[in-house]
Amino acid sequence: MDSLLFHPKLVHLPIALAVLMPLIAGGLLLAWWREWLPRRAWLGAVLLQLVLVVSGVGALWSGEADEDRVERVVAESYIEAHEHAAKRFVLASGVVLGLMLIGVAVSEKRFGRAVAGVATAGTLGVLALGYQTGEAGGRLVYTHGAAQAYQGTSFQKDMPTVAATAEEDDDDD
Repeated sequence: MDSLLFHPKLVHLPIALAVLMPLIAGGLLLAWWREWLPRRAWLGAVLLQLVLVVSGVGALWSGEADEDRVERVVAESYIEAHEHAAKRFVLASGVVLGLMLIGVAVSEKRFGRAVAGVATAGTLGVLALGYQTGEAGGRLVYTHGAAQAYQGTSFQKDMPTVAATAEEDDDDD
């Protein structure tokens, strides 16, 4: 995969998972509590939370790789605000993953469901932090012009351009 614009390509997975995890974890916890599914079904939530954490770390690293280039266009304070939000998001995701793992480790005991419940509540906090991170990233691109850091690159040259001419418009009549 090309490194050009890798960060924008990567960030959508952890954000999408942050939106879905409260629903998935809540559903699996309910199924575990009501004994509709076996305890091991909780491992599905753990696995998806692990994907969220790993993809979040990857998004953080790719953002740091793009930082110097974007700083030429956007004030460092705006970039740092996005970076700090991203670090909080990834850290909270890791804490929730840890709680989920504890829930698995003690799943034989009633305490396991309680820990899983706390982890499920934590997914709502991760969602809020993901929203803040995405909002700060969106401001970088749409308000502060971070995309301008990539204008004039081979990416821009390779994109097809479409321009309607008066002749083309007449052919449609």
